[in-house]
Amino acid sequence: MTELIPAPRAVEEPAHGAVPLDRDTTLWAAPGTETAERWLRATLGAAFALPLRPGAQDSAGVRLLLDDALEPEAYRLSVNRDRGVEIRGGGPAGVFWGAQSLRQLLGPEAFRRAPLRPGATPGIPYQVVEDAPRFRWRGMMLDVARHFMPKEGVLRYLDLMAAHKLNVLHFHLTDDQGWRVEIKRYPKLTETGSWRARTKYGHRASPLWEDKPHGGFYTQDDIREIVAYATERHITVVPEIDVPGHSQAAIAAYPELGNTDVVDTASLTVWDTWGVCENVLAPTDTTLRFYEGVFEELLELFPSEFVHIGGDECPKGQWQRSPAAQERIKELGLAGEDELQSWFIKHFDRWLTARGRRLIGWDEILEGGLAEGAAVSSWRGYAGGVAAARAGHDVVMCPEQRVYLDHRQDAGEDEPVPIGFVRTLEDVYRFEPVPPELTPEEAAHVLGTQANVWTEVLENQARVDYQVFPRLAAFAEVAWSALPAPGARDFADFERRMTAHYRRLDALGVGYRPPAGPLPWQRRPGVLGRPIDGPPPNK
Repeated sequence: MTELIPAPRAVEEPAHGAVPLDRDTTLWAAPGTETAERWLRATLGAAFALPLRPGAQDSAGVRLLLDDALEPEAYRLSVNRDRGVEIRGGGPAGVFWGAQSLRQLLGPEAFRRAPLRPGATPGIPYQVVEDAPRFRWRGMMLDVARHFMPKEGVLRYLDLMAAHKLNVLHFHLTDDQGWRVEIKRYPKLTETGSWRARTKYGHRASPLWEDKPHGGFYTQDDIREIVAYATERHITVVPEIDVPGHSQAAIAAYPELGNTDVVDTASLTVWDTWGVCENVLAPTDTTLRFYEGVFEELLELFPSEFVHIGGDECPKGQWQRSPAAQERIKELGLAGEDELQSWFIKHFDRWLTARGRRLIGWDEILEGGLAEGAAVSSWRGYAGGVAAARAGHDVVMCPEQRVYLDHRQDAGEDEPVPIGFVRTLEDVYRFEPVPPELTPEEAAHVLGTQANVWTEVLENQARVDYQVFPRLAAFAEVAWSALPAPGARDFADFERRMTAHYRRLDALGVGYRPPAGPLPWQRRPGVLGRPIDGPPPNK
């Protein structure tokens, strides 16, 4: 029985036996398969101290080739006595995903960085695996604005995503609590905006503070490295720059961006607590030109089709009190503040479209009218995604109540800083991204799905690992595999396969939540969270 995660479409096990992987094993790669070739040499070469020398196309070693009869991300992995190992992919990504499955077939030692038993010869069991993904967008959103993750941590998470066949990193780079990307024409964004004097420890109602500066940012060369590293793993990095809300870090750096006629923006600092901040961008031409400058530099760094502009949780109180904002509403003939936000979003939709990119934003961008051509990240439940799909807009489903991995994994008192609803491993496994009320034509607008990792209460890598794993493995199967309806899914079989997968995560050094509950050092006794009792709403 296969122990692959995500579950493949089909597995044929023709006979007992295995193909050995030893110092004589060669690796032949057809044109177009170079990323998988480099990755195999780097990972399996290190794990087993193998040279994987270049071989011939007809050799019985490992062969990589393209097959246009397959879907672009599909692969066929064949292992037999006479022909060795062959990975066919419909495109370069398909070959790469087949290589990820090959690594799993070799056991947990293949996930090490050096051989545990020098001289031992691992074997690949005879079988044929045929596989292809359900969705084109299989994402994880990583929030590095609330708690900064150094570059090496981001690269590590790209490797973990690739190991689970996830292919979109939604990179949440800015918020009230920090600005994390270097913009050369606006140096204060990182000089001032990337650091806060202290940090709330726990939920915003917690009385605890970490009284030391927190921050950091990625230089443009760091970003280029991250994007290149992701590209080698067939992962697209989608940047997010939040507008017009969640912008206090930017306003602290450049006070003229805020509503100066109602707030002393020069006195603002980078926010040090959590929640929805009242300080939002002013709807002025100065603000528009400023962010056009930001996006101009961003487009040079990120070649992604989509650019995320946030658009969520923008309180309208300052606009309601601001004579300048009210004059702008009157000047534009808008009905009110919701339409003013829509005007703001539509401006950048047109600006990005003119440069060959597509805007995506959180589902609040539906308020006041959806920008033409914009896609929606449906986070407040399914309703925003349903409305957008019915209006002919593309959707990424990431409902808070289902796939926010900062939400607690159990109702037990030992869960560290418990936030939100209980979302167990099984709950995530039974998540269905496509709302059943959509017609087939409407459902075609669901690009895929995404698990979101917000880091207000995730202060370091260990906390991120604990909240993300093992649930990201279940989510990856939801995003990749053609599973039955949620109630009919074989969770017992998934748990069986997870028994093997925990050993892979151990080898990778992932500090996941054990099935029996948190280990002593994973707990945070006395740190206030915000648990929500009962089942989450299904809407």
